[in-house]
Amino acid sequence: MSTDTENCKHEITYFGVTNVNVDSRTIGSVDVWRCALCKKRFCEEKQLGIDSIVDYVGMPKIDPDEKWAVLVRKLFKGKDRWKLVRLKQNGIIKVENPDDKIIEIPVQNFKVNDPNHESYLIDDNINKAIEI
Repeated sequence: MSTDTENCKHEITYFGVTNVNVDSRTIGSVDVWRCALCKKRFCEEKQLGIDSIVDYVGMPKIDPDEKWAVLVRKLFKGKDRWKLVRLKQNGIIKVENPDDKIIEIPVQNFKVNDPNHESYLIDDNINKAIEI
């Protein structure tokens, strides 16, 4: 039996983690939470050594036609090298880089299509590490 996720009164439980590594050293992670009723997933980015306050209350929202992914910026280093994003199956994602430039990256089949960026779907990497 499926539940309409937009009308669900979510009962959130911890589901798993995706670690983000550089040279086998963890520099951050994405905590994955799941509703016990509708199975919708929610993600939270955690960068080691960074205690930032988010601009929303509760779990981050994602549209039904989107998937969570780690975006890797090949031209940046350290904490600026990756970011948690929402990807649609096809289209364009707008991302603000650490240098305050907003760039547009094409997306095909839930994967970024750009030589300076890579993406890894969280659904494919729960309780695994992504080496960037």
